[in-house]
Amino acid sequence: MKIYTKTGDKGQTSLIGGTRVPKHHLRIEAYGTVDELNSWIGLLRDQPVDDHSITILLEIQDRLFTIGSHLASDPEKSRMKLPEITNNDVQLLEKEIDLMEYELPELKSFVLPGGHPVVSFTHIARCVCRRCERLVTHLNEETAINEVIGVYLNRLSDYLFVLSRFLANRNNAAESPWMPKV
Repeated sequence: MKIYTKTGDKGQTSLIGGTRVPKHHLRIEAYGTVDELNSWIGLLRDQPVDDHSITILLEIQDRLFTIGSHLASDPEKSRMKLPEITNNDVQLLEKEIDLMEYELPELKSFVLPGGHPVVSFTHIARCVCRRCERLVTHLNEETAINEVIGVYLNRLSDYLFVLSRFLANRNNAAESPWMPKV
């Protein structure tokens, strides 16, 4: 199989199912941003994080590929059997959030991103995850998207926020609380 097909040279691409759409189509933006998030998660996984977090990040990357495959499919024409994203995937993130929060001091204010490179990478991934969520909710206004996808992305951004705090704590990085100047 060749990597280059030349079929996209004029600004069109195919969805799973064969439908051709412009490369700037909202569906392409949505799964392209999921792909971007997956790359940021990969970069995060390559940082000094504990083995358990690496295992969870690998699971998240797998789930993001699943989400991307659903977003890349034409819901009316695709007959391809795709892996599922389920409430169990959401529950795994919730369990991990609870485990990390157990070790963390109570959050009393918003936290400014930064303090250690791994913390910063985690915040960038969280922001990209929020963009994914916005694009998926926008796409859902045009065509029905499995609602678990939106729930998963929402919980994933929560997970990434808590992971940033957890990694700050593990790396003895000071959290900088936001102090609004009112």
